[in-house]
Amino acid sequence: MTPLIINLFAFAAVFLSIFAINWILADLREVERKRLKEKLDAQLRKEQRQRLTKDFSQIAAEAMSDDEGHKTLREKAQFFIEQSGINISLSRLAIISLMLGLLTAVLTYLFTYVLPYAMVAFCGGLALPALVVNYKRTKRMRALREQLPDAFELMARVLRSGQTISQAIQAVSQEFSPPISMEFLYCYEQMNLGLEAETALRHLGRRTGVLELKIFVLAVLVHRQTGGNLAELLDKLGSVVRERFRIQGMIQSLTAQGRLQAAILLSLPPFMFVLLMAIHPEYE
Repeated sequence: MTPLIINLFAFAAVFLSIFAINWILADLREVERKRLKEKLDAQLRKEQRQRLTKDFSQIAAEAMSDDEGHKTLREKAQFFIEQSGINISLSRLAIISLMLGLLTAVLTYLFTYVLPYAMVAFCGGLALPALVVNYKRTKRMRALREQLPDAFELMARVLRSGQTISQAIQAVSQEFSPPISMEFLYCYEQMNLGLEAETALRHLGRRTGVLELKIFVLAVLVHRQTGGNLAELLDKLGSVVRERFRIQGMIQSLTAQGRLQAAILLSLPPFMFVLLMAIHPEYE
């Protein structure tokens, strides 16, 4: 074997050795790089989940809160009246209550000449406007809940057609009857006049006091932060609300007899007291 061939073999051996060592080192560096990349990606995903969880908790707390703790008693009473849909101020309601209480007390005293009757009549007349407001509020909130499933379905269809959430809210205000049309119209006008959509939606949930609307507001706010299929979410929310109404109806029908018996038993003592006082005032 000539020296030239030996030198060529030696050169090839050295070259291949260097190439193999370099390939092994490059492979090790690539493995280390992938490991570091996976570690950084996992850490980034963890931080994103923590941030999103924090944002979701904050959004949920703000959307579901109605700021009752920061309101005075007068503000709570005025807010209660506004939820009934009656256009009256708290001071006017107080004046009407006082005048009605005095009127019923005077009329009762003129007919019976019995002071305790007049005092009872005064309390009843004083409480009557508040009872009317509470009845109107309960009726209005029930009407809102009954309209919500169809409203959610309409909004889902509008969103699937490529429109925005504000246009979906406008569609509800145009297609539905009060009270939901008035509430959504007020929300849309707030956004149309420059108020941030997030603030307007939170006002909608707080103003109505309806739990299902607060959940809707929470869903929209989370969607604006994280994305997702809002139309599908609204469809599911409408189905859940309908199922909830069905279960509530079943519960009310099953407990109707018991509630009627409880109402009769609770009303018997005051009824018998008034009856005995009317038939035999001097009875002790």
